[in-house]
Amino acid sequence: MNAPPVHAHISDAIKAPDLVRLAPNLYVARFETMKVYSTLVAVERLLASGRIRPGATLMDSSSGIYAYALALACHKFGLKCRIVGSKTVDKTLMVQLRILGATVEQVEPQATLKLDQSLRVARIRELMAADPDLHWMQQYHDDIHYCGYEPVAELIAAGVRGAPLTLVGGVGSGCSTGGLACALREHAGDTELIGVQPFGSMTFGCEHIEDPGIIIAGIGSSIPFRNVRHALYDQVHWVSFDYGLSGAVALLREHALFAGLSSGCCYLVARREALLHPQRNVVFLAADTGHRYVEGVFAHYPDALALDGLQPTPVQRLDQLRLPWSAMRWNRAAFEPNAHTLSAAAAQPAAAH
Repeated sequence: MNAPPVHAHISDAIKAPDLVRLAPNLYVARFETMKVYSTLVAVERLLASGRIRPGATLMDSSSGIYAYALALACHKFGLKCRIVGSKTVDKTLMVQLRILGATVEQVEPQATLKLDQSLRVARIRELMAADPDLHWMQQYHDDIHYCGYEPVAELIAAGVRGAPLTLVGGVGSGCSTGGLACALREHAGDTELIGVQPFGSMTFGCEHIEDPGIIIAGIGSSIPFRNVRHALYDQVHWVSFDYGLSGAVALLREHALFAGLSSGCCYLVARREALLHPQRNVVFLAADTGHRYVEGVFAHYPDALALDGLQPTPVQRLDQLRLPWSAMRWNRAAFEPNAHTLSAAAAQPAAAH
C-alpha cells in the first residue's frame, strides 16, 4: 500500500479538485476553493522570473475566493498580502485572512456590483500611486493566472475518458474556464466549453437585465475583464438566483455535495447537457463549499424548485435574453461590448442541437 503524500503546506493539500461521478456521463470537479492552484503557480512563476522579489507585497481586489487563495500563496512563499475586498467577503473569511497576515479593507457597500467593482479598482490605483513597490496581481487581466489550470486539466483528462468532453463552469475572471478549455483541447481533443453567467453581468452582454434576487458572487462582472476570451466558448447560459438556489439544494439533496451558489447554477446546466447528450462526458466545476451560503441560500431550501421542470429559453440575440434561464450557442465568436448581435456563426439557440 502506497503511503499518502505528505504536503509541505496546506495550500498544496487543497489545491486540486476531487473528481466525483454523479451519473453515467456526469462528473463534478469539486474544489475546496478553486483559485488556490492557479494562484500558487502564478506567484511561483512571478518569483522565478524576477517580476516580484522575496518579501514583496501582493495585492488584488476580490469578492472572496481569490482573496483566500492569494493569502495562502503569500503565506506559503513568505510574501505580504493586501486585499481590497467587496461587500460579499463574509466574516468567517475575513477573520481567516487577517489571521493569515493579510491586510484587508472593504469598500463601502454600494447599490450595484458595477459601483462596487469600480470602487475597488479605484482604491487599488490609489494604493499603487502611494506605494509603487506593491505588486497588483490583476486576476482579471494578467493571463499568468491561466497557467495554474494546466495540471487541473491533466487530472480531468486522465480521470474522465472514453467519450468527447463538455466542460461547464461559471465565468468570473475567465481564467478557470478559459485555462481549462485551452489545456483540455490539447489533452482531450476538441472539448466543448459552456460558460455560466448571472443576469446583470456585462461579460457576455447581459447588463440590461437585473436579477431581482442577487448577483452571484464570483461570477459575472460589471466591468471588462481582459482574461475573458469570448472566442473559447461554445455556449453561454444565464441563470437566475432562484434557479441557482434550486441547483445548489438539488446537488446537496441528490448527491450529498455541499457547494456554493455558482456550483448550483453549473449543476443545473451540466445535468441537462448530460441528459441531452449521453454520448458525451460532462464535467462541471464546483468552485467552493457551501458554507458562506448557508443563510442566503440553503436556509431557503423549502423554496427550491424541482430541476426536472426547469428549461432554458433558447435565444439567438442578446436582446432576447430573459429570466430565469436563457441559453445561446456562442460558437466561439468574438464579442463587442454593447452589441446586441454576434457574428452570423453565433446566431443559433442553444437548445436547437
